[in-house]
Amino acid sequence: MIDSHCHIDEDAYAADREQMLQRQKDGGIEAIVIPGVDVHSMDGIFDVCRRWRGFCYPVLGLHPQNVAEDWQEQLGTLHEAMIAHTREGLDVSERIVAIGEIGLDYHYTRDFDEAQHEVFRTQLRWAQQLDLPVIIHSRDATADCLNIVKEETMSQTANSKWPNGKCLGVIHCYSGSAEVAQQWLDMGLYLGIGGVLTFKNSRLAENLAHVPLERLLLETDGPYLAPAPHRGERNEPILMRFVAMKLAEVYQCTPAEVIEVTSANSRKLFRLPAI
Repeated sequence: MIDSHCHIDEDAYAADREQMLQRQKDGGIEAIVIPGVDVHSMDGIFDVCRRWRGFCYPVLGLHPQNVAEDWQEQLGTLHEAMIAHTREGLDVSERIVAIGEIGLDYHYTRDFDEAQHEVFRTQLRWAQQLDLPVIIHSRDATADCLNIVKEETMSQTANSKWPNGKCLGVIHCYSGSAEVAQQWLDMGLYLGIGGVLTFKNSRLAENLAHVPLERLLLETDGPYLAPAPHRGERNEPILMRFVAMKLAEVYQCTPAEVIEVTSANSRKLFRLPAI
């Protein structure tokens, strides 16, 4: 299994991070993608990726919840780091595999809506120029998020390296309707599926009925959103097996087939090396 989204650098893993990562590797996890959230997360992410070379892969970005008064300064620092960490000849532990976690989040505050829009658009443009996929966070902001992605992908400049009119990336922690899922798919995006799929009152399983398995990625969003029967505990990549089991029910196949297809999808999107 490949975890396409886990915040391994966060404090929730600090006490036993090395042992926990070894446990994931021993348990069949092939790779973990670690998204950034701001400039302060960079050092921790690269530290983990250097020590777990070829197992953990770095991503940089400014998360919408971290857009504040200093957003322009943070973007400047992040852009320099993105360029530095996409140069030719870098070790696999130093080369970022995506820009993220980026997007819109209106859940806690609406104080920085305009800034969030500008930050999101800017990072989408950088991803096009650097030929990187994006990891998109959308919470209580579906319509605006869809519109911004549509506008930015339909108005690609000559130096965009993305497929014409398409967005290269994944919608992180997808939990929306079948109709919205189709709009994301039409723009070329994958859907990241995690623990929410297993929650008792979730309708996600039925909303995925017409989504090809070839357009899904497995993720944890660890340490958050652990799947049932571990809901409320610290999430770890190995717990994705419960998500794979639920997806196997949806697609009427085996968990092994789910894992094989979603892992191939992650390797393709993030251009991860073959095992």
